[in-house]
Amino acid sequence: MYYDHRMTPLTLDRLLQIGDLFRRDMERAFAGTALTPARVHLLWVVHHAGPSTQRELAEACGVSPRNITGLLDALERSGHVRRVPHPSDRRAVLVRLTDDAVAMMSRMQIEHADLDEALLSAVAPDERAAVERGIAAIAERLEVLVARAEGRPS
Repeated sequence: MYYDHRMTPLTLDRLLQIGDLFRRDMERAFAGTALTPARVHLLWVVHHAGPSTQRELAEACGVSPRNITGLLDALERSGHVRRVPHPSDRRAVLVRLTDDAVAMMSRMQIEHADLDEALLSAVAPDERAAVERGIAAIAERLEVLVARAEGRPS
């Protein structure tokens, strides 16, 4: 736990606890596969954005082109993505999900919706909208703080 059980936990303590629980659950879900959190995140981006160039994916994931190449190489070897020629730019390639990856990501999207409902069921129905607004506001603020710490415009 991130706090002394004798003290009232800070909101940050609870957020760290939640992040750790999600990390552990993801490790459990993908144990024994070629998938890592970074690879799953990349698959999620392609699933929602559709076929994309490596440059677009690096930007969307906030990683360097070199990192995206390594992630894509691993996902291509594991049969999750394939690179295909760009239809209008002969210098570029598009990254597409394989049929198996599309099916997996579609299942994952359903599982996310189910988990979202299960988590929100812990909150009284008349408080859910406020909780969702609060979580969104915290995420937006953290995004700004991290951007500043990294020296990026916020």
